[in-house]
Amino acid sequence: MMGITFGFTGVLVALIVLLLFSAIRIFREYERGVVFMLGRFWKVKGPGLVLIIPAVQQVVRMDLRTVVFDVPPQDVITRDNVSVKVNAVVYFRVVDPEKAVIQVARFLDATSQLSQTTLRAILGKHELDELLAERERLNADIQRVLDAQTDAWGIKVSNVEIKDVDINETMIRAIARQAEAERERRAKIIHAEGELQASEKLLQAAQMLAQAPQAMQLRYLQTLTTIAADKNSTIVFPMPIDLITSLLDRLKRE
Repeated sequence: MMGITFGFTGVLVALIVLLLFSAIRIFREYERGVVFMLGRFWKVKGPGLVLIIPAVQQVVRMDLRTVVFDVPPQDVITRDNVSVKVNAVVYFRVVDPEKAVIQVARFLDATSQLSQTTLRAILGKHELDELLAERERLNADIQRVLDAQTDAWGIKVSNVEIKDVDINETMIRAIARQAEAERERRAKIIHAEGELQASEKLLQAAQMLAQAPQAMQLRYLQTLTTIAADKNSTIVFPMPIDLITSLLDRLKRE
């Protein structure tokens, strides 16, 4: 009889030890445990040592570290009807473990699908030039929309980065022709502005020379000096009109 009692006691002790071991949970610094009491949410526990009542309480382990999700290439038609392939990277993390467990099933898959649809929707509202030149603004727009939609799931989208924009060869050649035409347009505008400024300066110089005829003669002599520096040049020195006029008047009087 005593042997049976000792045997029963040993089994009971073994069961208690087994229950204690099954009740112990250890959560790392970046982990939390969402505890349910008889199927109803009780509290969020961790990090550290946590005791769970077997068969009465259940716990779901949640990782609070930032998750890096690579959005696969998406076919996007821009507002100016250009078809491109765009992929991106989304950084997010769980900030409310209770909502991430209760409000959504498989929050990783849900965030992934939402990221893909949001990427197509946002980029489809912009033209190709904006997609290529204003990535920072588009990243901020996508991040803001994703963060607003995942807030109910206890998820914080911290950053979105557009990685690659793939364009077909035909569109690349068209963009190159457009860039070349733009450079030619700017060159013509700069040349025309230079001609306008030069004409304004020449007009001012002519008005100043008209006020002093002697200055015109000095400018003429300065030009002859410049030409004379070239030994291979021939200078035709014109006779002043005043001298010819005086000679003609004298001949008429005679």
